[in-house]
Amino acid sequence: MKRLSTEVEIAATPEKVWEVLTDLDSYEEWNAHIVSASGNVAKGDRLDLEMTTPKGKKMRFTPFVTEAIPNRSFEWLGKLGLKGVFDGRHRFDLEPTAKGIRLIHGEEFTGVLSPMIFRMIGDQTRADFETMNAGLKERVESGA
Repeated sequence: MKRLSTEVEIAATPEKVWEVLTDLDSYEEWNAHIVSASGNVAKGDRLDLEMTTPKGKKMRFTPFVTEAIPNRSFEWLGKLGLKGVFDGRHRFDLEPTAKGIRLIHGEEFTGVLSPMIFRMIGDQTRADFETMNAGLKERVESGA
């Protein structure tokens, strides 16, 4: 198992952050990592997500929502090919702070190919998450 975690402080209420984070139809307006998203943020539902790679290619994936607790946490589980080959549990946790919230955004990678694939994509994935965090922060704090 390989785990990647990033954090960002956002000067807003958990409700406002949740509203932007779960408005999948608006991802293309602020999210440079996941450039297209649709679906219902509800446990058991499937999402349709498209991300860009550093080389400009688009990659589509259709994970299942495994947790959706309003204003607290949102998680999905995706897989590459068959389950157990390379799976990613992508998670967002919103923790209240004195000035707003701390968003903890990360992913846990499992499966027989996870060590090898993580070595190839780990650094770029961290950078992509940080870019997404910055976009979310800007979107929420600007009130857009």
